[in-house]
Amino acid sequence: MTVKLCRTVIVTLHLLCLLITGCGQPVNEEQGEEKWKGTITISGAWALYPLMISWADEFQKLYPDVRFDISAGGAGKGMTDALANAVDIGMVSREIYPEEINKGAFWIPVTKDAVFLTTNATNPVNEVLREKGVTREALIGIYITGEITTWGQVVGRTDLTDPIHIYTRSDAAGAPATWAAYLGGAQEDLLGIGVYGDPGLLEAVINDPLGIGYNNLNYAFDFSTGKPVMGAFVIPIDINGNGRVDPEETFDTKEQAISAVANGLYPSPPARELNLVTNGKPTGLTQLFIQWVLTDGQQYVEEAGYIPLAVERIEEGLNKLK
Repeated sequence: MTVKLCRTVIVTLHLLCLLITGCGQPVNEEQGEEKWKGTITISGAWALYPLMISWADEFQKLYPDVRFDISAGGAGKGMTDALANAVDIGMVSREIYPEEINKGAFWIPVTKDAVFLTTNATNPVNEVLREKGVTREALIGIYITGEITTWGQVVGRTDLTDPIHIYTRSDAAGAPATWAAYLGGAQEDLLGIGVYGDPGLLEAVINDPLGIGYNNLNYAFDFSTGKPVMGAFVIPIDINGNGRVDPEETFDTKEQAISAVANGLYPSPPARELNLVTNGKPTGLTQLFIQWVLTDGQQYVEEAGYIPLAVERIEEGLNKLK
């Protein structure tokens, strides 16, 4: 039995135990599972949006009378909408929010993701970056202090004076907050031209040979090829600061990136958990969906290009739903 199948079996049995013992929101026996109906509204993080679409499609196969209204607009919007009861569920990155914003929020982690550094595929120093990577200190100089302004400074070449065109997110979101946290700041500390959304930020970099940005895993890499999106290059980060790119620091493919995050080789942040949040403990159809996400829904996480949570984290979420 594969590790993936074992994980699915364990969490599914855990859910059955919860339902049998009366915990959570079991289906009314007289009503029958097929009678669940209604609309689940969801908004928030671009990072979780592709997986949420996949989850919704699979859930509707089991409950055809359930409808979904899903929109991406940044984790900040997801948090605000959820706490204002404008949606049933927000898609967010919990660690970026101060405690005062979390009042009334009910959190459930559902998968892992990470933010990666991107530049244009024709950038004049890409080959050097492929060998040496870029250090966290250099990134602080680019994005926080503004002390590094040319690509020559990044790679230690005084003869290269091409300016760095910095792009960042204009919307309150998990990716910029997580990226900023890695650099020791907050989203508002990030320098650069603000661009809306994950797709918009990537497009800006692809259209600018001297551009630099950052993107969530499933936007930096092409789903079908597993390579960086055409026109983009995922810059390796010299995590250990030894002046070269080690095998575990190479991100030529999505598989390499996922492996680095799953094995804890990529720093956190910018790796982080992605969460679902509701205003208070969920009930009814919303609770049923979140329980399904944590059990049967986990089989679609890797298929969609995300990193599964540890079984212990899933069990914590299920216990929280009791």
